[in-house]
Amino acid sequence: MKNSKDVVVPLLVVMGLMFIWNLSRNINDVLIPHLKRACQLTDFQSSLVQSAFFGGYFLLALPVGQFIGRFGYKAGMVTGLLTAAAGALLFFPAADMRYYPLFLTALFVMAAGFTFLEVTATPYISVLGDPERASSRLSLASAVGSVGATLGPFIGSRFLLHATEVSPETVGQFNSEQLTHYLNAEAQLVKTPYLSLGGLFLTIGLLLYFIKLPKIEGEDNHTGSIRDILKFRHTVLGALGVFCYLGAEVGIVSFLIRYAKSSGIPGLTEQSAALFITLYMALVLTGRLVGAYWLRSANPPVTLAFCSAAAMVLVCISMTTTGYVSVYALSLVGLFTSVMYPILFTLSIKNLGIYTKTGSSLIIMSIVGGAVIPPVMGLLSDGFGIQKAFIVPVLCYIYLVYYARTGHTITQASITQV
Repeated sequence: MKNSKDVVVPLLVVMGLMFIWNLSRNINDVLIPHLKRACQLTDFQSSLVQSAFFGGYFLLALPVGQFIGRFGYKAGMVTGLLTAAAGALLFFPAADMRYYPLFLTALFVMAAGFTFLEVTATPYISVLGDPERASSRLSLASAVGSVGATLGPFIGSRFLLHATEVSPETVGQFNSEQLTHYLNAEAQLVKTPYLSLGGLFLTIGLLLYFIKLPKIEGEDNHTGSIRDILKFRHTVLGALGVFCYLGAEVGIVSFLIRYAKSSGIPGLTEQSAALFITLYMALVLTGRLVGAYWLRSANPPVTLAFCSAAAMVLVCISMTTTGYVSVYALSLVGLFTSVMYPILFTLSIKNLGIYTKTGSSLIIMSIVGGAVIPPVMGLLSDGFGIQKAFIVPVLCYIYLVYYARTGHTITQASITQV
């Protein structure tokens, strides 16, 4: 890839994919309250949207890696797009049947497709062009993905949520026929956005099949096993840190609309409340752009400890206040979580030597926190109220403070394993 002109199209293609899958993934945060209403779910049941999605990443990360190792990165991208298209198209029968398990199946299939795209994106971008500028390209790609993540909730809210809502009291007065008609109409709202996404994935997948992309030659194949990685304390604790970080973030944005609606703000609709998710993601984008410069000279563990403590304090402020103060405090958490993942990833794989690739796989698998934490919060919300459910993110951030202070320390026993 010596000629910079040769990398322009492939680079734009992969960055475009990052934008699309981040946009699609973050529509889930709006889908949760929508399906809660359309399928008449509890908070726990509605949170299974995230379990189906992030569970797909966890279960398929290793098989996808093996597929790409055998058939190549372009095949992985095309397969991912076609799989994601199939998942999006499953929303059509799910809406017609108003059958929640089929909605979850559709999300799982979409996640399977996105897993292919995630596993291919980073290594592809890293080799497209001058190796010395790989970090710059990855930072730009992450920013493009964050733009998609910011727009996703806003776009989703325009399709799935109402500017003028039907009150629960009014719904409670519907007879059986009226209620069925109302709920079926609600379910039908998912068709336009998800069929559009399905068509987009299918079109791009077919176009990508005919685009010439550079091949990535394999590197050292000696990676070790997951069992070998368990000997490295800082890596195992770091994987748990990623579990907590992502679980807390997904849990917060999953219930942010529900939380805002319960905060006592007069006249706040679900569509308006979705803007707080957009604000949260916009602050994540801002933090990543600032962090790209800040982290060049900052002390990573100190930065992680400060950001984790700040996020914990903001959640506590939100839990002990009401109105706009409560919701804005929760939205501001996005600014401090923005730099957590790159710090956690770097600290976790430090000094792994030949085990670096396997350690990276363990870290990626830890995103299953996004599948586990929201249902835990849903159970607490159903039993004790939505506000008390946010004690779970507080506990997650307390653990991250611990990891930043002492958990990331590399022991002598770990050094001798390399």
